[in-house]
Amino acid sequence: MNDKKADLAGPGIGNYEDLEKVLPNDYESLLDVRETQYAIYAVKNYIEENLNKELNLMMVQVPLIVDVNSGVNDMLDRDGSRTPIEFHISNDYDKNPIDAQVVQAATKWKRVALEQFNCEVGQGINTDMRAVRKDYFLDHDHSAYVDQWDWERVMTEDQRNLEFLTDIVKKIWKVIVGADAHVRGLFPKLNTDKYPPIPEELTFLHAEEILNMFPDLPRKQRETKIIQEYPAIFIYGVGYPLKDGYPHEMRAADYDDWITETITKNGELMHGLNGDILVWNPITRRRHELTSMGIRVTKETLVKQLEMSGQMDFLELPYHKAIMNDEIPLSIGGGIGQSRTQMYILRKAHLGEVSVTVWPQILKDISAERKIFVLE
Repeated sequence: MNDKKADLAGPGIGNYEDLEKVLPNDYESLLDVRETQYAIYAVKNYIEENLNKELNLMMVQVPLIVDVNSGVNDMLDRDGSRTPIEFHISNDYDKNPIDAQVVQAATKWKRVALEQFNCEVGQGINTDMRAVRKDYFLDHDHSAYVDQWDWERVMTEDQRNLEFLTDIVKKIWKVIVGADAHVRGLFPKLNTDKYPPIPEELTFLHAEEILNMFPDLPRKQRETKIIQEYPAIFIYGVGYPLKDGYPHEMRAADYDDWITETITKNGELMHGLNGDILVWNPITRRRHELTSMGIRVTKETLVKQLEMSGQMDFLELPYHKAIMNDEIPLSIGGGIGQSRTQMYILRKAHLGEVSVTVWPQILKDISAERKIFVLE
């Protein structure tokens, strides 16, 4: 059980001895460095255009830094293991200072922004979001630098169900599959028998169902097992404690709704209006998360989740007050990892092949030994 508890937050492999076993010894990039840069933007442009079309979104500007007192920064989980970078802006000789944070994601900011951009039901926003997550272990698919298509869309009360969530997820997957076909048309080298094609369809399973299949395994090991059987999967219900007493993964209490009762299967009640898309990475032969998303909390479920998480003091923050006072709309939203998705579609072994950030020397050395050359 201790392994399960340790597996709940702080993604990544955890040490470089294990990472050496994960990175392939027979890797050769299908595209050279210049081709890769062209392909990155081909994927990016396709996904932005078609995601906006499928979900009726508009591109908007997004903050890199936010006021600490606003409460809109993404805390990522609810155990305090990943905290944002904070700094003091002494502005006006400290007469009118601001304490700021670098965003970890724009999850909560987007919901507030829906009102700012006058979005009506069925309309939403999309952002080219950049963030810093300093508490990640840096491996081949986790970086301190994060880039996402962070999107949010206004919805109605009667759409707060798994059917609506599933429909949105299928539209997102359609865009990702389309991006793969588009870039393979532009770069024939990507059409190879060395790796299997991206699955046309997603499999949908609840986290409770996966636990029933592998009751003794920690979360990431359960995901690795199930993703080998179903190479593209959406896992419902991330955040609510499962029957073993642990959530599938920690999820912050103030954006996704993970407490609402949703379905009963074989007499077992299941919770959560959110989830993750995971795929099988044929290069690293591991689970690979592309997006996390969900229907957002109502004022009732916000209070319940904050109470469960011991964070009732959050209700004094402006963002949380806005939910409680019905000042911002009901919504659904998520973040699609840009570099993660590009890495998957372009058949890369390392995030550093598609994004420029900082890596420890040990990781760069391990990668170079395997002909994986990261950008600097």
